[in-house]
Amino acid sequence: MNGVLVTGGAGFIGSCLIRQLVDLSNTEVVNLDKLTYAGNLDSLRSIDNRPNYRFVQGDIGDGELVIRLLHDCQPSTVINLAAESHVDRSIDGPAVFLQTNVLGTFQLLQSVLEYWRSLPEQQAEGFRFLHVSTDEVYGSLGSSGRFTEESRYAPNSPYAASKASSDHFVRAFFQTYRLPVLTTNCSNNYGSFQFPEKLIPLMIQKAMASKPLPIYGDGQQVRDWLHVEDHCRALQVVLNRGTPGEVYHIGGDNEKTNLEIVQQICDLVDQRMPQQRAQSARKLIEFVVDRPGHDRRYAMDCSRIQTELGWQPQIDFESGLESTVEWYLENSEWVERVTSGKYRLERLGLDPEETNDF
Repeated sequence: MNGVLVTGGAGFIGSCLIRQLVDLSNTEVVNLDKLTYAGNLDSLRSIDNRPNYRFVQGDIGDGELVIRLLHDCQPSTVINLAAESHVDRSIDGPAVFLQTNVLGTFQLLQSVLEYWRSLPEQQAEGFRFLHVSTDEVYGSLGSSGRFTEESRYAPNSPYAASKASSDHFVRAFFQTYRLPVLTTNCSNNYGSFQFPEKLIPLMIQKAMASKPLPIYGDGQQVRDWLHVEDHCRALQVVLNRGTPGEVYHIGGDNEKTNLEIVQQICDLVDQRMPQQRAQSARKLIEFVVDRPGHDRRYAMDCSRIQTELGWQPQIDFESGLESTVEWYLENSEWVERVTSGKYRLERLGLDPEETNDF
């Protein structure tokens, strides 16, 4: 890769990818991020002064800015990670998900298409647009089977619907205009620097503070967990070896129920904070009203990326979760800074009639 423009690079996955790109190569990396509540430049402090890294604050929906940036930086790759991504927030306020994930992606595609058409033939042939999506676009699985790249879309939340729509636009720009796109759909990510509204960091924070640990419904919802470092390595493999127009699933082959995850977190926090534990953190678990439209199970068939591109996850879940708990225990200052805005670890995404706060 010559130069890379990463959109949403101050977010959880984007910042991890940028750190990898800047550390592992001399690639010129430009980070375009709007810096919404979940975007945090603290996550990029370690590479902030590197000569091959540049940050630009802006919106993917700002066509003039994006076109100007593309012509200025001349990237050979654009990686779209700019998205609103929290299901509960999409239930409380779906409009912003439409604005960013659908209209923003559409405008970004328009800008990239204009730029790509202006490139000399050899550069145009090597150009790639990578769109990063989610397994949630497929809806809910039963007790068996896995989503494949040919699975039918059946989104059940406003977030999932917005990502499904953006996926369709990316596909359409390949089919209609031949823009060389790649799409990845990933399972649940975890790791350091994740905004603490997501399950794993939220439960770590609450367990550390001996606060109630709310579990939606019966806690038997199943997710496949993927370490963010493995995910970002997979994205680079797709960029380097993937076929334009194709979709690749990225998963960790780690199916766990939400209850299992929280119980493991409790045990790890207990082990690391024995002096502050009057009782096991498991005693803090509370079952609360389920999320509306909560999908029961996700699981990813990742055989395509494994057999065709040679990627395999490197981090097993137990060691990955242990290192993640350690990181949050050791980086309370980062957590305090990123949660100093509107979000206060409260529950989002309830029906207006429901009053189960935590």
